[in-house]
Amino acid sequence: MVCIAAFIILCLISVVVAFLSIFKRDIGKKWWTVFKKAWHCVFKKVRLQKCDTNFKDDVKNTILKKVIIKHPKWVKPISVTIEIVSVLIVIITIWSIVIAVKSLLAIWVFGTCNVSQPASCSLGAEVCSIDEEEPDGFFGGIGRWFTEWGEIFAAIPDRLHAWPAENYAVGIFATSNSASVSNADGQNSGNRALDIVDPGCSICMQSYKNQLSSDFINTHNLIVMPYVIKLPDGTEKFKNSELATRHLIALALYDNAENSETNHYKMFLDRLFTEYNKDHINYQSYVQSLSAEQADKLFQSWLKDFGIKSSDITVIKDRLNSEVVNNYLAEIANMVENTIKAKGIPTLIYDNQLHSGLFKS
Repeated sequence: MVCIAAFIILCLISVVVAFLSIFKRDIGKKWWTVFKKAWHCVFKKVRLQKCDTNFKDDVKNTILKKVIIKHPKWVKPISVTIEIVSVLIVIITIWSIVIAVKSLLAIWVFGTCNVSQPASCSLGAEVCSIDEEEPDGFFGGIGRWFTEWGEIFAAIPDRLHAWPAENYAVGIFATSNSASVSNADGQNSGNRALDIVDPGCSICMQSYKNQLSSDFINTHNLIVMPYVIKLPDGTEKFKNSELATRHLIALALYDNAENSETNHYKMFLDRLFTEYNKDHINYQSYVQSLSAEQADKLFQSWLKDFGIKSSDITVIKDRLNSEVVNNYLAEIANMVENTIKAKGIPTLIYDNQLHSGLFKS
């Protein structure tokens, strides 16, 4: 283990030595000789052969030569310590490589280096994460670690196949154009796109604004499908997000049933994501500052602003907690969590590819 640990340390030191050798070639030649000796020893170890060099002794003697003279009794405990430290260096290095490989695979597959707690990954895409419950105890953490590996390998085939956007839209979002927010030619557009958003997610808001301000809205038939991110305890991650989602689903059903020329669904999204109240607070933030009752009254006033008749507003309000809307919420959640296996929102599907995180114009 000493020769392997020394090789690892030499690999790190070699970066500095390579720079210094530009100015002093003798330093480079000296370290290169030691490095080749370490590599030869490691190469023999990897092939399960006995190291036929005295490199291990060279390393120990280099460290111990001053101790032998001044404190001969310390030689044995320090020698043992060197062996222990060498084992730890090798274990930590192997563990670091495994974690690095796992993180890179997770980023490629899910867009986040932490499968269970995407919010804790600073390397992933900008998303509102869908976090899982923290495991209980040491063994729970070990179980979670292996489960994450299983999720990564299971999702690799999904990452490689084509992603037709229309295959992942649920119900009313797939069968009609009532939830389209695009300027493209409705369902006749070959470039369909599906944007999955949480009404309370600020990154979803910015992503939506970027889509509106780019040519994307003109080149793709964009369907926006609302989804409620839930905390591990089952409550909504963003206040009044589910209420907004229920209104969006009810509006999509209303526009479809009435065959309305006015896209009330898009009007609601635009107000929530792009407009401001009288105090110049964006409505998404403002809605999260309200109680459920206050938010409901605000949403009802929006429907009136959109020109929907009072009798129709009553129908929409009665539908909010209906079995139809409840079923849509469940179907969307199942699609996002179990079929798409998204780890964060927004999730955008277009051009037969899956994209996680903020859409950048």
